Amino acid sequence: MSRRSLLGTAGAAAAVTAVSACGGEPPRPQDVRRGQVVGQTTDVPEGAGAVFHHSKLVVTQPEKDDYRAFSASCTHGGCTVQEVDDVIRCLCHGSEFDISTGEVVTGPAQEPLEGFTVTIDGEDIILD
Repeated sequence: MSRRSLLGTAGAAAAVTAVSACGGEPPRPQDVRRGQVVGQTTDVPEGAGAVFHHSKLVVTQPEKDDYRAFSASCTHGGCTVQEVDDVIRCLCHGSEFDISTGEVVTGPAQEPLEGFTVTIDGEDIILD
């Protein structure tokens, strides 16, 4: 095998590994059904938020009793966001998103997180 072929094969393998590291197929929040309970308000701290992996959503509470929901899939590489405090943070490549709007605060992501509407019923957070 020539050096050029070897380097080309290694580059292709690295690209596949990079996609796999970001979780392969990005989560599809639109698969979550309306009316589904996605989490509990007790899990979402004021001024921060929580990632609900089973529903592929991140729910934030920027201010007391103001709940916002966004896709948990980073718009840069499809990784699931991992941390939520004063920003929604994707640790795969360092993108950060605003907890009130889902807008990009720090790249490399260029697009905001997709927003969803939720209703609160007692402690249940329900996708509208």
